[in-house]
Amino acid sequence: MRNLDGPTAYLLDLLTPIGPVVARPMFGGVGLFRDGTMFGLIARGELFLKVGDANRSDYEAAGEAPFSYETKHGLNTIRSYWRCPPDILDDTETFQAWTRKAAEVAVVAARRKSKASRK
Repeated sequence: MRNLDGPTAYLLDLLTPIGPVVARPMFGGVGLFRDGTMFGLIARGELFLKVGDANRSDYEAAGEAPFSYETKHGLNTIRSYWRCPPDILDDTETFQAWTRKAAEVAVVAARRKSKASRK
């Protein structure tokens, strides 16, 4: 992606150790992909990471909430992406552990979705 804004470029730099991460414009924000699978979303200046059974309790314990946005029909909540606790951005190892887990959850979800579509 060309012309990355400062926060996106900073996040990509922090994510270098988890493998090649690509940022793509999506839904008025930026999607973060590893090996072609989306595991993160930057929207409204905040980072949201993929959540599933393996990591949901981490976000709940941190007091975070799922990604939501207003539509003309009311609030729409995407429960598979939760806000990343901002304080973990200050601890590179913790941040990378959370993003690795989010990327793993995204792969599991993609496999499940692929199996379901073949049925």
